[in-house]
Amino acid sequence: MILVTGAAGKTGKAIVKAMVARGQAVHAFVHREVHRSALMALGATTVSVGTLDDVAAIALAAQGARAVYHICPNVSPLELPFARAVADGVARAGVKRFIFHSVLHPQIEAMPHHWQKMRVEEMLFARGLDVTVLQPTAYMQNILTGWQTIVTQGVYSVPYPASTRISLIDLDDVAEVAALVTPDDAHIGASYELAGTAPLSQTEVANTLSAALGKPVRFESESPDAWAARARAAGMDEYRRNTLEKMFRYYEEHGLVGNPTVLTALLGREPTTPADFAKRNMR
Repeated sequence: MILVTGAAGKTGKAIVKAMVARGQAVHAFVHREVHRSALMALGATTVSVGTLDDVAAIALAAQGARAVYHICPNVSPLELPFARAVADGVARAGVKRFIFHSVLHPQIEAMPHHWQKMRVEEMLFARGLDVTVLQPTAYMQNILTGWQTIVTQGVYSVPYPASTRISLIDLDDVAEVAALVTPDDAHIGASYELAGTAPLSQTEVANTLSAALGKPVRFESESPDAWAARARAAGMDEYRRNTLEKMFRYYEEHGLVGNPTVLTALLGREPTTPADFAKRNMR
């Protein structure tokens, strides 16, 4: 059995689904009872409800597990305390195999949520656990946030310039890798940078969407200041808003550059392309 923490988010659901598809029994650990039915529908054998700082609850959920796949909620100020609690809980249950869902280039201090994942990696390496780290780049699924505007208005917009080059990855490819490496001890000690594409400009992304939809899609850049004002008006908390704004400003200056070689080798096939992804979401 594999314990998956943070299982109720889009990453967790994709990974639970992929693990079940490969015949793994999955114990999903979620924050709210309302998520139980959705995880059971995806094939989770067991669902536990609790918080990621509750060592006793995590230890109970980890009983009988052969591994834990830990996902922290996105852009959480408690990234490191949560990971410590999960590590303490699974250790109490006698589980040594620990797969951590990190991020591409966690060593970038200018992006606080990346930097916090580096601190988690550092902590895990010092625990004597059998660790594997997955470091995915930005998901293609993030494009879906503005999908209706793309489809109805032909506008693709993000808070950085058209020239910004970012490597992307399909979350389903990440989930497939997670399902492959988690039960396989051959991956102990490995840290895998996961990118599905070479760095793409935002103009290239817009052109790909245009080709897939069969109609023009133009790129429009939103300034980080304008994005922050919208996020504030929508009620986004200050930590998340400030952290994401710093990420957008970093992207504007440096992009996020990855290489698909590692992902291709792990999958044993070519990664999903943005064109494939766009066509899949037209259905």
